Amino acid sequence: MNFAHTLRTSTARTLGAAILLFLPFVAGCAFDSGVAGEPPPADSSIAAAEEAIPVAALPMFRGRIESVLRFSTNLEAESRVDVLSEAERHVIDLLVEEGDTVRAGETLLLLEDEAQRTALKRVESQLARSRLEFDRQARLFEQDLISEQAYNQARYDTEQLELALEDAERELSYATVLAPISGVVTERVVNVGDHVATHAKLFQIVDFDSIVARVFVPERQLPGLFVGQPARVLAQSLDGSRQARVERISPVVDPRSGTVKVTLDIPGNQGLLPGMYVEVDLVAAVEEDALLAPKRALVYDQEQVFVFRVAEGAEGPRAERLLVSILIESEDVVQLAGDLAEGQRLIVAGQAGLKDGARVRLLDPAEALGSVAELGAASAPTYQPAS
Repeated sequence: MNFAHTLRTSTARTLGAAILLFLPFVAGCAFDSGVAGEPPPADSSIAAAEEAIPVAALPMFRGRIESVLRFSTNLEAESRVDVLSEAERHVIDLLVEEGDTVRAGETLLLLEDEAQRTALKRVESQLARSRLEFDRQARLFEQDLISEQAYNQARYDTEQLELALEDAERELSYATVLAPISGVVTERVVNVGDHVATHAKLFQIVDFDSIVARVFVPERQLPGLFVGQPARVLAQSLDGSRQARVERISPVVDPRSGTVKVTLDIPGNQGLLPGMYVEVDLVAAVEEDALLAPKRALVYDQEQVFVFRVAEGAEGPRAERLLVSILIESEDVVQLAGDLAEGQRLIVAGQAGLKDGARVRLLDPAEALGSVAELGAASAPTYQPAS
């Protein structure tokens, strides 16, 4: 029993020593044979690092670009008049209605005038008699038959009646209310039979050809403004835009807002209405044949702007990082200053985190951008390319 126990103990010790001696050899074999869980060879690490990054690119092209300043406002009519009553009387007839187009001097409304007509006839009669008396007194004065005082009194009486005639004619004219300007009747506030007071509002007339847009431009934009500057007016309720131009620029800056009032004329009305909410685009700069790039190609790094250009390398396309500056920026394209040329492809998708010189794999732009509409917005701006 003791011998057997001693033999088992000795055998165990010998086997343990053999295993310990053999472990380094086994470990080396395992490392050489690429056992799972061990780090891959150095060559595999390099290959993984050089794996091409999927991106989408679009070419630079030439076309027209505008730099615009956009503002919102409500349209106004500069020629707008409230028609007021000149006398306190009753309304006996309405000759126009809201929406009617009228010309300056056209009759809009009639007030009662019987008393005024009677007063006018009375004054006309008195004046006629006074003139006869004055003529008689003048003949007597020439013959030295009356004093100069009597002659002057007869002349004074006639002149006073002539003034009274003018007053009577004016009072009668107040019964006929005329349009002070040409335009459209936009408001009627009286009815037949109403008793109106002096200076009471009767109508409102608006000249739709005098519609303007007033916007307030920040002071820093003032150097780029000039009278005659082109602009566009866009209304949500109307298709397309309407042409406009800068008509006046206020000579002062509002100290509270730091803005300058700019008034834009809209020739020919073009279907716009007073009070309509619109957006106004002031065209600050225009380039007819500019080298353009999709705006989504821009990569911002603090205060610097970069793009990634697709460059052909020995092992396939690579991303080349270029520093650029923006000359004109529109909604979807930009004009850039930098080492760029027409037809060069700029990466527009997948450039986030991209390194200079990285291998890239070009994808179908329509697939990468997600939709045909988005592709069109990135590569075909709303401005027509130069022919």
